[in-house]
Amino acid sequence: MRELGATPMQSPVNWALLGLIIERPSYAYELAHRFERTYEGALALSSVSHVYTALTTLKGRALIEEIPGTRAGRQPKPRYRATAKGHADYRGWLLGQLAEDRRRQRLFVLQLSALARKPEAALEIVADYEQECLAEAANVPIGDHDGAAAEGTPALVSRLVVEEHRLAVGAKLAWVQYARSELSRAAQAPAPRR
Repeated sequence: MRELGATPMQSPVNWALLGLIIERPSYAYELAHRFERTYEGALALSSVSHVYTALTTLKGRALIEEIPGTRAGRQPKPRYRATAKGHADYRGWLLGQLAEDRRRQRLFVLQLSALARKPEAALEIVADYEQECLAEAANVPIGDHDGAAAEGTPALVSRLVVEEHRLAVGAKLAWVQYARSELSRAAQAPAPRR
């Protein structure tokens, strides 16, 4: 039988739950509610039982451990905390996501380059990409000016999310302007002689 830790953990739900445990030790049902509040619209649980499955996986990979003495009472609710390995692996996973985002963006540009000889077609795709970016910009959450945040979300996290979203969309729109300029220039260039 294969050891759980032998292959990389791929589930974003498991990683998100580990992050919540790192934030604050919790028991399964509480984690489900915290997950729903924290990741609403970005990531979803299939059901509350998904949390129990994830906890088994996280525990099997030595990323979390049960806090001793939390199974007391008629209906025991074991609480879990992250291990040192859990903290280290979570940090590595977060940094890996940055590389994956960069890889996806690079892949998009490389795939767009397939239309380099047909700059008009590439310009159409860039225009569609711009519309997607503008739609995304319209969905930037507006933070409260007095520093208050949505229920259950710290004001700092809310501000960080809003600013990351604003800057990311701004960078994409700046790239659109650059790509449009370069592709327009290519479209106006005389065709090479054969």
